[in-house]
Amino acid sequence: MPTREEPAVSETPTDPFLAFWGERRLCMLASPRPDGSIHQVPVGATYDPGRRLVRVIADGASFKARNLAAHPGALVSVSQVEGARWSTLEGTATVTGEAGAVAEAVRLYTGRYRAPRPNPARVAIEIAVTRELGNVGPAPQGD
Repeated sequence: MPTREEPAVSETPTDPFLAFWGERRLCMLASPRPDGSIHQVPVGATYDPGRRLVRVIADGASFKARNLAAHPGALVSVSQVEGARWSTLEGTATVTGEAGAVAEAVRLYTGRYRAPRPNPARVAIEIAVTRELGNVGPAPQGD
């Protein structure tokens, strides 16, 4: 008896918020400098909704990585925009050079953007999301 193949499962999220955070798009990371002014730089960022965690890969010698490593738990935001659609994720940042965390950040970055160049000084900036803003937001949670 012939068997029927199951349809392929789409890799594209159906939730517009998750789709927006999965599409290839440059983001902006805003973090406080020691003098209180804002340091804002373009980054590639990935969002893990299950852990409510944004990951950014960076060179450990970059200002953003050094500044956030010196101030763990600093409040930061990551934003992206396309036309009139925008989304910002805010939270507390930590920097890690732990091999597993960096490898996971690279894996997710590769999936959203492309494989980054090799960098033995690479670190992962992890942002524990505490708030979402924008006109592209997460679906309301059911009871």
